[in-house]
Amino acid sequence: MKRFVFLLLTLGLAASLFAQNQFQYQFVSGTWRESGNRVYQNDAKAPLAKATIRAPQSGAMAYEFNVRYEGGVEDGHGGFGIHIYGDTVSNRASWGSGNSYLLWLNYDQNPTTPSARNGNPKNLTIYKGLSGQVYKSYSNSYMELIESIDLDWMLDLFSMDDLVNAVPFKIEVNGNTGEVRVYDPMDPQLVDYYYFYIDKKFIPLKGNWVTVRTNGIALSFQPGLF
Repeated sequence: MKRFVFLLLTLGLAASLFAQNQFQYQFVSGTWRESGNRVYQNDAKAPLAKATIRAPQSGAMAYEFNVRYEGGVEDGHGGFGIHIYGDTVSNRASWGSGNSYLLWLNYDQNPTTPSARNGNPKNLTIYKGLSGQVYKSYSNSYMELIESIDLDWMLDLFSMDDLVNAVPFKIEVNGNTGEVRVYDPMDPQLVDYYYFYIDKKFIPLKGNWVTVRTNGIALSFQPGLF
């Protein structure tokens, strides 16, 4: 569980097949810019900021990245994450991202939990403070919450000073078996990992898009480090 926490605390994105940093971003919503080897989302108020990357995905994939906090959680709310194995993308702000999976980190002092009718069939809770979620996206307008984890205890281990440092991370997904491996970024050898499985009814996974998104937070990302 702790390794999953570290994933959510360090989400950014890149697919390993773009190791030469030859990314073609589509900045859809929010205020994005490229500077040097980093990509910045500077609008700390944007609720549905997102950037898409065309990346054919099937079989075994590796996603490698780092992320750095730039501001925005002073108002008690902020979230960010990535959609993987997306089959389509929208050229406007949207809640979902076609058929895909969203790994999400949420910080909210007054969270609102969706009802079963509004995409929460398991009646899971969005926890106050720091929490992590996994969503199954079915379209640009509908997602289901399939996992929610209370991470608020982690806040005692971090200070604002810790957030100035970018942290590398790695995720491996086997689209044929549904296994997802999240490697511990605190392990310099990237050997130790947490794993879970995607529902078999969605296997095999295939997609052409990855989407990086933020909600009420400013972040910068650097892909292709490994």
